[in-house]
Amino acid sequence: MQKLPYRAIVSDMDGTLLNGHHVVGDFTAHTLERLHESKVDIVLATGRNYFDVSSILKKTKVKDAVLITSNGAQAHNLQGELLLNNSLPEEIAYQVMNLPFDDKRVCVNSYQADGWFINKDIPELYKYHKDSGFVYDVVDFKQHHGRDTEKVFFIGKAPADLVELEQRIRQNFGEKISMTYSTPICLEVMNKNVSKATALAQVIEQREYGLQDCIAFGDGMNDVEMLAEVGKGCIMGNADPRLVQACPQLEVIGRHGHEAVASYLRAIFGIY
Repeated sequence: MQKLPYRAIVSDMDGTLLNGHHVVGDFTAHTLERLHESKVDIVLATGRNYFDVSSILKKTKVKDAVLITSNGAQAHNLQGELLLNNSLPEEIAYQVMNLPFDDKRVCVNSYQADGWFINKDIPELYKYHKDSGFVYDVVDFKQHHGRDTEKVFFIGKAPADLVELEQRIRQNFGEKISMTYSTPICLEVMNKNVSKATALAQVIEQREYGLQDCIAFGDGMNDVEMLAEVGKGCIMGNADPRLVQACPQLEVIGRHGHEAVASYLRAIFGIY
């Protein structure tokens, strides 16, 4: 049997594995199915929620995969078994949800116990979840709770809208939390030590290979550690420029709209 160049492929989703319509394209789905048949482990590592991701992957013929969600706060297998969970402390989550910000420029969201909560109705966000049907509930966060919070995230109209908020979170919570950007306008807050990289390391701890046997793909600042720690990290051509600056040693490949991850995988694994 031909030796595999990598034992696992690890991919971010939005801006990476998903195409310009925020869904898995047919070319990508067939590529994942071929890799799965070749006994290559498939790991999706995303800022999305488990319910959101599992329903997307279930549209393919892949029967086994690891889903690292909420930037590493949780991991499940495709059958729904919880592999790891690292939620924010309830009181910290509640405080972060209720930080002051410009309500005309920024909205606050949380992922909690398979639910998505938001402070106001923004129908534009539906386009990212049309494949899964995952939708939010509008709540008053002052009347809400902090239980089972995988992450709290703030979406601004422009990157500048989040600068002051980022500084305030750093000052107030420091080492008690992890903070990253999934896109230049989406600031995300998780429990301390949470990242896609730490979750990936935990997930493959029981396997007969290590991080060096993984190839990973990403486009955002929430992918930095993961891309830097695997055997081969690849940056999308449409990536956040800050990611390219943070990881200048990594190869930049094509764009997600062209299903570049699938093309790259077919080339290195010899799938024709």
